[in-house]
Amino acid sequence: MIPYTVNIKLAARTLTGTLNLQNKTAVDWGWQGLIAQGCHSSILIIDPKTAQTIQVLERHKSNVVKVKWSRENYHHSLSSPYSLRLASADAAGKIIVWDVVSGMAHCEIQEHAKPIQDLDWLWNQDSSRDLLLAVHPPNYIVLWNGDTGTKLWKKSYAENILSFSFDPFDPSNLALLTSEGIVFITDFSPSKAPGSTGKKVYIASPHSSPAHSKPAAVQPTGAKKALNKVKVLITNEKPTAEAVTLNDCLQLSYLPSKRNHMLLLYPREILILDLELSQTVGVVAVERSGVPFIQVIPCAQRDVLYCLHENGCITLRVCRSTTPLVEETAVDPEQSVQELVYDLRSQCDAIRVTKTVRPYRAVVCPVNENRAALVVSDGRIMLWELKAHTIKTPTNLSSGLSPLYSPINFCGTPLSRNQRQIPDLSLNTMIGHTLISGVDPPWPAVSQQEVQLKFLLTGLLSGLPLPPFSLRMCPPLTTKNINHYQPLLAVGTSNGSVLVYNLTSGLLHKELSVHSCEVRGIEWVSLTSFLSFATSTPNNMGLVRNELQHVDLRTGRCFAFRGERGNDEPAIDMIKVSHLKQYLVVVFRDKPLELWDVRTGTLLREMAKNFPTVTALEWSPSHNLKSLKKKQMAAREAMARQTTLSDAEQSNIESSVISLLQEAESKAETSQGISAREHFVFTDTDGQVYHITVEGNTVKDGARIPPDGSMGSIACIAWKGDTLVLGDVDGNLNFWDLKARLSRGIPTHRGWVKKIRFAPGKGNQKLLVMYTDGAEVWDTKEVQMVSSIRVGRNVSYRILDIDWCTSDKVVLASDDGCVRVLEMAMKSASYRMDEQDLTDPVWCPYLLLPRAALTLKAFLLLQPWSGSYTMDITQVDYQEKDEIKGLIQEQLNSLSNDIKSVLQDPELSLLQRCLLVSRLFGDESDLQFWTVAAHYMQSFAQARQLSVPASDSQPQTEGSHSAPQGHLDICHDVLCESSFFQRFQLERVHLQEVKRSSYEHTKKCADQLLLLGQTDRAVQLLLETNADNPSYYCDSLKACLVTTIPSSGPSQSTIKLVATNMIASGKLAEGVQLLCLIDKAADACRYLQTYGEWNRAAWLAKVSLNPAEASDVLKRWAEHLCSSQVNQKSKAVLVLLSLGCFHKVGEMLHSMRYFDRAALFIEACLKYGVMEANDTTNKLIGTAFADYARLLHSMGLREGAELWASRAGGAGEDLLEKLFQGGPTDVTPGEEEADGSLGTTE
Repeated sequence: MIPYTVNIKLAARTLTGTLNLQNKTAVDWGWQGLIAQGCHSSILIIDPKTAQTIQVLERHKSNVVKVKWSRENYHHSLSSPYSLRLASADAAGKIIVWDVVSGMAHCEIQEHAKPIQDLDWLWNQDSSRDLLLAVHPPNYIVLWNGDTGTKLWKKSYAENILSFSFDPFDPSNLALLTSEGIVFITDFSPSKAPGSTGKKVYIASPHSSPAHSKPAAVQPTGAKKALNKVKVLITNEKPTAEAVTLNDCLQLSYLPSKRNHMLLLYPREILILDLELSQTVGVVAVERSGVPFIQVIPCAQRDVLYCLHENGCITLRVCRSTTPLVEETAVDPEQSVQELVYDLRSQCDAIRVTKTVRPYRAVVCPVNENRAALVVSDGRIMLWELKAHTIKTPTNLSSGLSPLYSPINFCGTPLSRNQRQIPDLSLNTMIGHTLISGVDPPWPAVSQQEVQLKFLLTGLLSGLPLPPFSLRMCPPLTTKNINHYQPLLAVGTSNGSVLVYNLTSGLLHKELSVHSCEVRGIEWVSLTSFLSFATSTPNNMGLVRNELQHVDLRTGRCFAFRGERGNDEPAIDMIKVSHLKQYLVVVFRDKPLELWDVRTGTLLREMAKNFPTVTALEWSPSHNLKSLKKKQMAAREAMARQTTLSDAEQSNIESSVISLLQEAESKAETSQGISAREHFVFTDTDGQVYHITVEGNTVKDGARIPPDGSMGSIACIAWKGDTLVLGDVDGNLNFWDLKARLSRGIPTHRGWVKKIRFAPGKGNQKLLVMYTDGAEVWDTKEVQMVSSIRVGRNVSYRILDIDWCTSDKVVLASDDGCVRVLEMAMKSASYRMDEQDLTDPVWCPYLLLPRAALTLKAFLLLQPWSGSYTMDITQVDYQEKDEIKGLIQEQLNSLSNDIKSVLQDPELSLLQRCLLVSRLFGDESDLQFWTVAAHYMQSFAQARQLSVPASDSQPQTEGSHSAPQGHLDICHDVLCESSFFQRFQLERVHLQEVKRSSYEHTKKCADQLLLLGQTDRAVQLLLETNADNPSYYCDSLKACLVTTIPSSGPSQSTIKLVATNMIASGKLAEGVQLLCLIDKAADACRYLQTYGEWNRAAWLAKVSLNPAEASDVLKRWAEHLCSSQVNQKSKAVLVLLSLGCFHKVGEMLHSMRYFDRAALFIEACLKYGVMEANDTTNKLIGTAFADYARLLHSMGLREGAELWASRAGGAGEDLLEKLFQGGPTDVTPGEEEADGSLGTTE
């Protein structure tokens, strides 16, 4: 057996069970890597990697309906640290913002008393990290400051709001799903409420569309045609009553993988809308026999949908790439894009759905998007992980699915030859980006392997079954059992099983199926075995089947303790085991009690028919075991004396004496021989107290005490030391002091006393009392109440059973399906996470102190330390308290071996390391920055190498870049390369064109085509206008104009004049089109920017300008983003990165005081040769490195500080002096230089 230390202090905790229907939507997976889930009025915090509950938050009085982790989209430093913040909302309209580590409420918000419909943090955190938007029913949206709880603004709308979705590309866009349709808000801002009422669109229900009126699955072409008919689902007019009986749209979400796309979820289909045209461009439908959807989660890294179905199955659908396969290139290119198709690539197993068990919600890890968790109504959480398996033999194309390939890059950089990697790190390291024809080659690169995706169940958390419960804590800790004690709590359930929980970890130790009906009571007979009894429902005679089972926990062996007895007899009322665990009393409803010997399992006495009816019974703690043991010791000593005598003397002693002594000894060894005398007391229906003595198999009747006139019918008795307490059905407690022969009655006025129990521990005279409406703790020495808990007053749940689990903690079972371990004060409190005793270590840097978390990050980023890779913080010169060092080391130890080996791999470049660490920390802003930086640093370095012939001194860097550069995926929108972005926009217009269904749509398509320079196609569309359309004349002239422009030179000036006049008179879009026709797109962009259409200008620059002109437009946009009224500096930095303005980015990062990011960024630029150390850059390099060195010094990482200060040139000299004076360092300057050179090579 493994020796382990006993944790006598148990943490207060809550064991949760089945969920309430209102908890259905209350689950969220945060960037911090943890899952929060509402269970009745509590909130569970779960670590998905180890499948442990690490915190339960209790403060809400009603059911929790929403939980949301705050975003981590900001730069983390000591002033804005890594912290676990969670917002939760309940059915009574209260919102609480939590500090999860301490379990304290940060602030509480209340506006109305109705359930909150939806809740989310604002994702753009440049101006403030604390803003929280909530939907207060029926029709208000309110913006709150989640730090202070102040209301910033409130706005009401005409219809009831069901939910909302933020546009992940533009913080000023918000869509509300209302009871009638969708409201688009385009002027959302933290500073003031939206001015307009938003643009309202109505959803014509897809069921009234032809897709369902004809049999869909006749043949594939029929289904395709049917789906093509589902075109317009969005109208600006209110549809007729028969068209929309009910808005059965279940969910609305923006797609984070493509700008201006949204999905609407219906039970049998998912519609993908292009918002520029308000039109369906893709449909994912369930076949006729398929299982309907409940929820869909779109991903950002790849265009992928996780769909949850009603049978609990999660399916993964990946958007089909548009590059035609090599065999198909001969086919007419017009046919290539008909609509967005999402192919089913993987699915997990379904669950068994019953009346009480059904899937509620799924959540997906936002950092890596390759893990999903499914919440089931019975309290289970199933953790599924997506795995990519490489296929050696390519799949045949007859299946209709094009193959998926693994990406070229790992953490943003192509892999070098023998570099270690983690293929399942995240979704974008598992499957390559969406391919687009014209930009991507139609066949995979050499290094790409074909992969198949599979779901793997990696964790399962299960809760308690439905109440009622009966509880019993195992015997208390004593000095004798301290070496092998485990604090086990047995919970008997309504389905006949007994769950045994280890309260140190809060984990289920064993689940034993013991009975066939509801467990009524449990009594432990040793530390590893217990007796439990259950009674079936009575028959018409009032008789039941009694089951009394003896269970051994170590083996799981379970036998009927009363043998064949138990059928058709009165129900067992209670079982009581004596203090020495020798005897057992079984009390029946209408039948005399039975007395059993626990050790031999024999019936000692079945009482006579005239025996009084027992209402309450308790064993006395006094016994004669000590005097028996003394006698035994005396016998042993005598025997020992006998054996030491000389042989001669020994022969004189009669052998019979020896044999007698040996016999006594062997009996004592088995301890069967000793039968100590024990007593119990019980009361009858009149309240008379009887006293009965049991010794071996003799039972003697003792004294009787007449009833106390002030007491009603006695319901329960407790006895400890010299105190005996009686409780009656009217709520009176009677305290007897047996030594002083005094009794004292106290009326509690709480009604029937259901149970009373003394606390364990010598001299501990606390008493726990349970009533129908709650519980109290009394001190029997002082005879006064210590604490009380009452339904409706301070808790919302009813108490079903009680027990002590240690001398100062109680355990309560309640009707909300939870079992709570509470302090004696019985205040339901969350616990501090750092006091938790977890079975498996949890990787979550957010649990560390802010400074320690930043130290851990620096420790991982700055490997190698003095030239060696290490995962042991003690090997680094780090001045800090040992306990904090220990906590950091625990975090490092909890990393998986894969990640450790990659972090210690010398081949891992600085960029890859920064990306990997930002992933591990779940740092959204870091992750975005390093993804874009890594891509553009490499592409600019590559362009540089092509223009400058590589010298002999650079063979190594050249080799690492010979791999073809991928492009940023389209989820980065305008940060992508122009060629790729342009191609994507063209495809999008083709798709819109195929799907258009009204003149409005055709006009929009023509306009887009003109801006994209596709004049021939635009002319065709313009000529389609009907003669009776009022715009017929206009469109025809426009078509003529477009076709004649290239031929005539002088017309340009006229057109330019007309365009400027149009813009001046408010026709901005038309003027811009004309300017684009005469190749004056740069002017058009300038006008758009002047009129505040910044996003449109950036889009136009990307699709129609040459690099130099586009760069000017985007630089102006970056300046605008930095301005105080816009305050989106982080976006500006990304825009400048995409233009290759690396020096400017370094300066900006430094001026924003992002010292760590600035220094590492400049270091990476120098390594890739996209920034050179010369007179202009030296000042920036010096100050950035010196400031980073100061930051490292303040964290206590002296070695790192020395390294960076030594490389900062003049700026770092004074710091170096300070460091060397600060204390003796074992690094000589010579070594220091060597160290510096180590740092610069990769």
